[in-house]
Formats: sequence, structure tokens, C-alpha cells
Amino acid sequence: MGRCRSCGSKWILVTIFAVGLLMLKAVEASHHLFTAEKLLQEVPPSTISNRTAFHFQAFKNWINDPNGPMYYNGVYHLFYQFNPKQPIWGNIIWAHSVSKDLINWKPLKPAIYPTGPFDINGCWSGSATILPGNKPAILYTGIDSDNRQVQNIAFPKNLSDPYLQDWVKPDYNPVISPDHGINSSAFRDPTTAWPGSDGRWRLVVGSRRDSQGMAILYSSEDFRTWRMEHNPLHVINGTGMWECPDFFPVSSKPFEGVDNSVHSNGLKHVFKVSLDVDRYEYYTIGTYDYARESYVPDGLSSDNNTGLRFDYGNFYASKTFYDGAKRRRILLGWSNESDSNQDDWAKGWAGIHTIPRALWLSKNGRQVVQWPVHEVKKLRHKHVAVYGKKLSPGDIFEIQGIQASQADVEVTFDASSSLENAEQFDPSWTNPQKLCSEKGEGTKGGVSFGLYVLATGDKRERTSVFFRIFKAKKRHVVLFCHDPTRSSFNSRLYKPIYGGFVDVEIQNHGKISLRSLIDHSVVESFAAGGKTCITSRVYPSFASGSNARLFAFNNGDGEVEISQLKAWEMRKPYINGI
Repeated sequence: MGRCRSCGSKWILVTIFAVGLLMLKAVEASHHLFTAEKLLQEVPPSTISNRTAFHFQAFKNWINDPNGPMYYNGVYHLFYQFNPKQPIWGNIIWAHSVSKDLINWKPLKPAIYPTGPFDINGCWSGSATILPGNKPAILYTGIDSDNRQVQNIAFPKNLSDPYLQDWVKPDYNPVISPDHGINSSAFRDPTTAWPGSDGRWRLVVGSRRDSQGMAILYSSEDFRTWRMEHNPLHVINGTGMWECPDFFPVSSKPFEGVDNSVHSNGLKHVFKVSLDVDRYEYYTIGTYDYARESYVPDGLSSDNNTGLRFDYGNFYASKTFYDGAKRRRILLGWSNESDSNQDDWAKGWAGIHTIPRALWLSKNGRQVVQWPVHEVKKLRHKHVAVYGKKLSPGDIFEIQGIQASQADVEVTFDASSSLENAEQFDPSWTNPQKLCSEKGEGTKGGVSFGLYVLATGDKRERTSVFFRIFKAKKRHVVLFCHDPTRSSFNSRLYKPIYGGFVDVEIQNHGKISLRSLIDHSVVESFAAGGKTCITSRVYPSFASGSNARLFAFNNGDGEVEISQLKAWEMRKPYINGI
């Protein structure tokens, strides 16, 4: 799971401030375990503040990884890591919610919680697989009575129940144990299984050997007795533990997905891992050799901390599933809080999931593209639009007419007339997050423009979502950034700047698009149609509710035009009782 031994330290981050703060969290979030009866008792609702409106979160308390998402008989099921007692990590069980549209979610009773020696110390992350005969199965990591990480299985008790509310665990659990010299404290998060051409099922479990990340491959004829294959599906030195691996085929047709069972020559696959070392996710695109049972990444991508990422911000422990009803692959991710334990206890909750995203392969095959599922448009309400608005150097333009704390904004900027002002790109600038810090939104000159979101009228509080364009030897380089350093006056907050490069030939037409979903304490942005995505958690002190404002700005040396901007106030869906 993006299990929270690492979540117990809540979020291992790269600054001394963050490490110190989160070590304190680890002490406070020590592993308090309750009996199953106590875990299932109702806890009174808590006071909430800066709570999101249309992002998935629990009614109260702590959540982390999305688990076992699936579409089954007309219903979307989402399980997730949940502490039913406290707004910190601990007492982890599988909570369960269902939906007909991926936007409105009905909470059900917990699906999986500790019941036997194979999971008595915790029910951690896993995946769902639909077996022949239309029978779902869940494989998950249990922490057994010896504190080993083992893989267990559960089945619905009653397939006629449309919500699959009750799950049973056969007495032959665990089905996979850390044998053959496997590190029993680094062996977790089984993937969705897929059938091979020989009729045997395959799945991967994340692990490590010393600092080597490993995707251990298992196969089974009956989904009960599993055999470790001679070689892992994939290994890389120097990465540390591979949490929450995901492995799936990917389509190059926009918004179209591919089921895990599809075998086809030339079909590309995505392999994703969540790195326990730096708390970011990385993925590669490559070829799955069915005969040799191996995965080989393309030469253009590397699965370490220099590689591609689904999201360059606060996003972890993601999970995909194939939506057979609409033939698409859906990506869900966890976005942790970046405030303090003190704040989390005061508000009574912690953790959200990002908006479900459709995922497919880009036309050039170099990366995946992501876009919010179309159902989110149902929440759009009051609408404003701006066309052909020119921003001179230093201009700041307010977009009025909607409540900007709960909004969906789509804008296309035209920088064609100012590209000649682009700064020279230094090839040594390989770290986009660092570059966003050094060339932040407050850096004047060059080509720099974007949005101030969750801002006060005087802009003393603001979160900046912006582009900066550089000129390289043969093409322009587009940098995309989130800068929340001025997002709040709360001194307890961790406010990391995030950044990623955007694979776009902006010199050809001068235009670039941006979509930002703004939801009280989260800003989720998609650059160039979803080629680069960044999620930030922010907690305005004053720019909240009706006080939040939205601006477009130009900090560059030349003119930039808002070709088109559309912004919608978003309705609140029904999510887990609120």
C-alpha cells in the first residue's frame, strides 16, 4: 500500500522543515490498534474546515490509498485505506463506497478489516480482478500475527447484492507468503491480475532487495495456489521499495482504455511504481514480452527519480482500473494533507482522492495523457467567459462572476508575440521542481504567465499556477509550475513548489492550454490537454469561501493574450454522507 509505515511519518519530504514536522507526526500516529468491534463503531461527526466539495474524501478521519476500484454490474466500487477512529494513520481497514457516475458516492459499511491471524495487524492495499463467471476477487496485503506482509484473498458473500456489501475471506489465506528469501517487511500491494495465453493468471507484488526495487511475478491456474516465477517482471537498482505497483496495457486512442486481458503484438504497456524513498510515483512505457514474462521499458523512459510521473505534485499510491462500460482506463490517486497533525485533529479529517482521470497514450508514444472524467462536467453551474483579452507585461486581470473557491477553469493562452523574449534554456536544468523554485512566479521578465487561484483581493494570499517558457537550441522548453508559497498565513503548513516540463511544440503556434480544478484545499491542474499534471494542497487563511478570487497574470516582458477562458462554479455532489 502506500502503506503508512511511511504514512505514519505521513509524507517523507525533501526539506528539513518537512522532515522535522512529519517525524513529529510519526510519533503522534503510533500504531494504536482497536478490536474489530470497536473499529466498526460509529464515531460522532467532526468539525470540518477547508473541506473539499467535489473531491472524494471520507465523512471523517484519515484516508489514504485507493484500493480495488472496479466497475461491476453497473456500479463503480471504490475501496480505500481508512482509519475509522482518528484523522491520522493507524487501525487501517478497507472502507467501501459505490457510485453510478464516479462523482456522487454512497458510503457502505467497511468491506475488509482484521479478522484472523493472516491480517490481524492490518489490511493494507490491493486490487480487484473480475474472474470468469463475472465473479470479483480482491487480493490485498495483510499484516499477520508475526508482523509479516502476506497476500490474502476475499470474495463477495452474495453476488446478487448490487453493492457487494459483505466480503468473506477463505480459510486458506494467506495465498502468497514471503518465501524464497523475500523481505517480509517489504512485500505488498498486489496488482490486478491478468490472464496469460496459457490460461494461467499473473500478478505482481511490490518489493525490494536492499536498494533494488522489484516487481515479483506470480502465476496461478486457479487463483488460489500461486507460484513465484523464476524472474521478477521488472527490477531496477537504486530505487528502494516499490509500493503500489500498477501494470496495464494502454491505448493510443484518446479517452480509450484497454482491458488487462488483451494480448496483442505491438500493444504498449505502462508500469508504475510509488517510491517509498521520495514519496513520488514514476512510470515507464514499454513492451511486455508474453513468452519471456518480462517487461522492457522503451529507451525514452526510465523508472527512477528521473522518469515520467502521472502527477508532479501531491499525488501518491495511485491505482487504475478498466471501465468496461465506457471502454476507458481510469486513474485514481491519493493526495495527502500538507498541514500539521494539529490542524488535522482540529478539522477531524485527513486525505482526499484526486478527481478520476481517463488515461491513454499520447500520439507520439512518449508519455500518457490524463483528463478528468467527463462526468465532472455535470457539476458545472454558473459560468463566465473571457475572449481575446490582452495582458501587457505586469498586468493582472480578475475573472469575476463565480465563487472561485469551488471552480473549474479552462483557459488557452497565446504567447506567440512574446516568444522572442524567452530566456535561454540551460541544458543542466533537468529538475523542473527546482527550476520552478528558482524561476518562480515572482520572477519578472522572459515569458511567464498563468493564474492566481484561491487569492485574496489584494493578492497577498494566492496560489500561482503558471507557465515559464525558455528557448533551447532547437525548440522552446515549456515549464509548468504550482507555487503555493503565498497560499496561507498559517506558519505550520508545508508549501512545496511543484513543477514539470510539458512536451509541446509551442513555437509552432504559440498557444498552450490550462485546466485547473479548484476545490477549497486542493488545486488540481492539467497543462496542454493533460500532458503534465500537478496537484497541490493549500489552506488559505482568508481566501476561502466567497472571499476567494481568481486572476490571470503576465509577469513576462511581452504581451500574452487570453484567447479563451471559461470558468464554472461547481456544485457539490453527494460524497459519503456530506
